[in-house]
Amino acid sequence: MPPLLEVADAHRVYSLGSIFSRHRLRAVDGVSFTMEADKPEIFTIVGESGSGKTTLARMILNMVRPSSGAIRFRGQDLSQIRGGQARLAFMKQVQPIFQNPFEAFNPLKKVDRYLFMTARHIAGLTATTEIEAATDEALRNVGLSLGEIRGRYPHELSGGQLQRIAIARSLISKPALIVADEPVSMVDASLRMSIVNLLRRLRDGMGVSIIYITHDLATAYYISDRIIIMNKGRVVESGAARAVLDNPQHPYSIRLKQAVLSPEAAGSAGTLLAESAAAAGQ
Repeated sequence: MPPLLEVADAHRVYSLGSIFSRHRLRAVDGVSFTMEADKPEIFTIVGESGSGKTTLARMILNMVRPSSGAIRFRGQDLSQIRGGQARLAFMKQVQPIFQNPFEAFNPLKKVDRYLFMTARHIAGLTATTEIEAATDEALRNVGLSLGEIRGRYPHELSGGQLQRIAIARSLISKPALIVADEPVSMVDASLRMSIVNLLRRLRDGMGVSIIYITHDLATAYYISDRIIIMNKGRVVESGAARAVLDNPQHPYSIRLKQAVLSPEAAGSAGTLLAESAAAAGQ
């Protein structure tokens, strides 16, 4: 059985500047990792702004092509996916969750319309009863229901509700992999842990693998099975999440941890998380 996802020495280089003064930016520089098909996990990519983590996410979603190297989903090189049907088949299996739920929905359109369109165009459902049943099932998996959100506009819902609806939308096609780019950074701190716990339930209850992209070491420590830390496009440290975050070895990883944790909490990244969980009533 081929891996679920294989990132093999992936590079993404951009040429910047004018024709007389060009320079090359290595946004992603030789990243490699593998996620197995028979072992659902939460694989976390950590880095500050400009580290290359979002560019890597866009490459995994086949929105950006690698300059060199390869990204394969279930053995298929993403660069070989061509044509509408092949793209739809890929999108059905690999779904995104983006950072800002308010930007994911047009304020002039009802949110249920987005879910119905996903059921129709991505999941391939045709009958209205099937579309509504799949939508309601996905919403119930995130603690909502079609009855609660039917006919409502984005401004009538909270940021936490909208992000859960965005997650439900990604579940309608029953994907094998979800790429979640900073999914909790735009919601209130009190709701952060509920979204993080929801992602854990998707892994444990539905067998969905998740790539979790964040700069937040506390949620990374709590949610992750494995982790890579990126700096300037390169992976500087990788391994089991708690082992890496409890005892980082690379100077950048150490600085990243020190920037987040107070001296009193330096013994474990979990201390900060425990405070967040207590504040959220977990």
